[in-house]
Amino acid sequence: MLVSFRSLRGLAKAAIVAAAILAQPAGSVFADDGVTVFAAASLKDVLGEISTAWKAETGKETTLSFAGSSALAKQIEEGAPADLFISADLKWMDHIAKADLIRTDSRVNLLGNRIVLVAPKDAATTATIADGFPLADLLAGGHLAMANTDSVPAGTYGKAALQTLGVWDSVKDHVAQAENVRAALLLVSRGEAPLGIVYETDARADVGVKVVDRFPESSHPAIVYPAAVLKEAKNADDAAAFLAYLQGAKAHAIFTAAGFTVLAKTN
Repeated sequence: MLVSFRSLRGLAKAAIVAAAILAQPAGSVFADDGVTVFAAASLKDVLGEISTAWKAETGKETTLSFAGSSALAKQIEEGAPADLFISADLKWMDHIAKADLIRTDSRVNLLGNRIVLVAPKDAATTATIADGFPLADLLAGGHLAMANTDSVPAGTYGKAALQTLGVWDSVKDHVAQAENVRAALLLVSRGEAPLGIVYETDARADVGVKVVDRFPESSHPAIVYPAAVLKEAKNADDAAAFLAYLQGAKAHAIFTAAGFTVLAKTN
């Protein structure tokens, strides 16, 4: 049985902190003007920096709402007010596209990423990720922090990798599932879990963790972040302009510095 994020001792407090470090969830208070962006939690830091640059250049506001891509897609389906959606995988963008909720001509594959195994920064843990590597032994009775393995992209990528490498069955009963990848990262950073699977960009953003090793890209589906303007966008023109800005040279440099691979052609 997978271990619920909230069922581990001491993790309720971590969940509160995780919620605090993310922007207000979709469906909360949004700006009256400007572009409302629903984006995968792993984009929190980089989109904040890009939005600051966008405002300095254009004077226009962005309201950023971060969560797991699955949660955001479901809230969009329910009519949450957003102009632009950036998912951490193709599945959830395809999901709302099939519901006729995006402007298909605006859709672009924006970014790529990697998943890594992380440990608290002072841990002595070392490992080489390969077929059959001893992940269960490395946990030493602790839990493996992951985003929800059924719905959140970082979790589904991680589960796929562990299955490909033949170690999922040995650790599946010791997985602490979090609501998004940043919450999983926090469990490791706070020492609540000895290991976790997160995006490489998340690991770079948290000085409380260290990267043990990268997962082979061949062990999981390609990590792609698609973006699209929503069909019901109230600020469609500005949303399209901001999406174009995300494909520009300045944003490209910020994404690259954070560890993302830029897939979209630079404007």
